[in-house]
Amino acid sequence: MNPPPSSERKGISDLERVQRWMLSVISHPDGIDEGVEAGEARRWLDAGAGKLESVVTRSRQLSASERLAVYGNAYYARLLDCLGEVFPVLLRTLGEETFQGFAFSFLQSYPSRSYTLNELGRHFPAFLRETRPEAGDEEAGKWAEFPIDLAELEWAIYEVFDGPGLEGVGATEMPDFSAIPQDEWLSLRFRVAPSLRLLKFSWPVNAHYTAVRASSEGIDLPFPVQSSSWLALSRRDFIVRRYPLDEAQYELLQQFSLGSSLGDALEFLLEGELISPETLERELPRWFHEWASERCLFESIGWPEEMAAKIN
Repeated sequence: MNPPPSSERKGISDLERVQRWMLSVISHPDGIDEGVEAGEARRWLDAGAGKLESVVTRSRQLSASERLAVYGNAYYARLLDCLGEVFPVLLRTLGEETFQGFAFSFLQSYPSRSYTLNELGRHFPAFLRETRPEAGDEEAGKWAEFPIDLAELEWAIYEVFDGPGLEGVGATEMPDFSAIPQDEWLSLRFRVAPSLRLLKFSWPVNAHYTAVRASSEGIDLPFPVQSSSWLALSRRDFIVRRYPLDEAQYELLQQFSLGSSLGDALEFLLEGELISPETLERELPRWFHEWASERCLFESIGWPEEMAAKIN
């Protein structure tokens, strides 16, 4: 065995060098033979140019390369299974063969580098966007946005489930706006929940996600009609909740997440003509009532000093 330079092998045992060599070989995207010859493998052991059997012996039925291929195939099979668990609705929508084709290509472009598989699918939506059909194929390009949107939704659900939440925190009490002078309630600031994620899509992926989850395996669902959609994700009692929004609701919550006061947020909606003043006046109390009752969209309210004094 030819060791790597002394600066790299310092403190590394022969066993660890073999382990690092084997990992680089079985995880090589072009297969075992190419992996053995690659520079990363040769940093640890020089088993190329016909010297593989000096490291891995052959068996009665299999050559050294074929024996390593067993581990290489198992390595990628496990990663494909993990991606299928993170993106189950996308897998069912595309079909196993198509999904695994995308997933295997993804692993070649974005090989696993983390000690944990929790990070494996982070760049999958970006990969789908990077490899979408050329703009010249308008119909294919239009359709390609749907699996990208769906992948982004499923990765966001995965992150919210594994992130911070408000478990153990009581419900946020919304103020009675009718009893508060306008110059005071417009100064309110709403701190959104740490688990809140706001998403907008060019396809109705949340409705599709719900339909797929509710349907039996093997049932082919009709392809959705393209339309924009907006969604809030949050977590309550360790369950990820999905809240369909319209554009005005989405932008209002987005403004709160950026730290805007209620007055500035409402001004943003009206100046952008996202909602009429009459509709906003009618719908705003209902929105806040629904959002407060869910107990996982808002963490707290920043009361103006004058109002806090009255409350306390």
